Amino acid sequence: MRLYLLTSFRDINSIMMMGDLGDEYIQITVTSPHKVGDGMSSFMAYTIKTTTNLSYFKKKDLAVVRRFSDFLGLRDKLSEKYLQNGRIIPPAPDKSIVGMTKIKLAKEEDNADQYTFVEKRRAALERYLNRTAHHPSLRVDPDFREFLELDAELPKSSQTSTLSSKNVMKMISKVGERVVNYASRMEEGDQWFEEKTVMIDRLDDQLRKLLFATENLVFYRKVLTGQTYSVAKSLQALGSTEENDKLSTALDKLADVVIKVEKVHDEQAKDDFFLLSEMVHDYIGIVGAVKDALRERVKAWQSWQTLQEELNKKREAKVKGELAGRSDKVNEMKAQISDTERQLDMAQENFEKISNTIKKEFTMFEARKSQDFKQTIVAYLEKMLKAQESLSAHWESIIPGKKDAPALTSPAGRA
Repeated sequence: MRLYLLTSFRDINSIMMMGDLGDEYIQITVTSPHKVGDGMSSFMAYTIKTTTNLSYFKKKDLAVVRRFSDFLGLRDKLSEKYLQNGRIIPPAPDKSIVGMTKIKLAKEEDNADQYTFVEKRRAALERYLNRTAHHPSLRVDPDFREFLELDAELPKSSQTSTLSSKNVMKMISKVGERVVNYASRMEEGDQWFEEKTVMIDRLDDQLRKLLFATENLVFYRKVLTGQTYSVAKSLQALGSTEENDKLSTALDKLADVVIKVEKVHDEQAKDDFFLLSEMVHDYIGIVGAVKDALRERVKAWQSWQTLQEELNKKREAKVKGELAGRSDKVNEMKAQISDTERQLDMAQENFEKISNTIKKEFTMFEARKSQDFKQTIVAYLEKMLKAQESLSAHWESIIPGKKDAPALTSPAGRA
């Protein structure tokens, strides 16, 4: 069976489909952001609606209320369980102390001014949940299912068992942490990882440059929107003082068209932000998650090498004990050597498993990235084309000679 993720975006006018639907589906929407409480003790809560036919969910239609900290807690739980195994865990939206402080202190009449921040976070949370649901391992996780299903307040992270009891390598993964400053740098023996590490660093750099450019685009489009609105108001004021009725009518008509143009620019600024800039911002976070997985592989290698060094030292100690005729020391070293050899085999196996897992995860990451960029850019271009058509239609509506357009003639040309 093939699982396709249906993603609902309220910030764009159309849903970007992800291919033909298979037998299974899951659709998650984040709606109704609202403030709970007053003052600095208040917090934002969201309604999470899920529609699915996946058999491991209790119902087809689910609805729960979650606060922002619950999303962060979910990400922490998933990272605790799967990151050390080489999984790429989708990042949760960034915290914003300044933005939330403004929300907490805002009065009821100021809510309109905070809409952009609230909507940005809502959309980001929705994308985060859908990316998690798209991952074949994460969507079956008990904590993820509980997040979508439990119609009650979630227990805090400390009250929830977030560690996999089946992960026999947890002890091994901590071995490297006993070394404060591990001197040995990993000697990469796999060309695939060497190439992908360079590629992901370059991708991170280019995405950050693109984000800077898109943020500037959003800023200047908003400036253009504001200046266009000012022009429209000035034209209206000028028309109201004009004694010539025809010229006054023409100025009013022009002002009306400029107001329509201002609205088009405003919609373009929203598309610049929600479609283009936010996608780039998301992928900077996702690339960071890829780097986290690669770092886990390095840690696994360091644990492996640390155990190898410990084993060598214990073997040397055993030889010294034998030469000194200390049978008690020799017997102690034999037991320690046996235990370390077992841990060493497990550490090597763990490193190989993580390496194989990351390769599979990276393949999914690249496929998803290609799909996301293609869908988003196509949707963005369609939006821009529609905007240009609207602008053209608005300006053509006041060209002299067009139907219902007032003639802009000079006073000298009148009878």
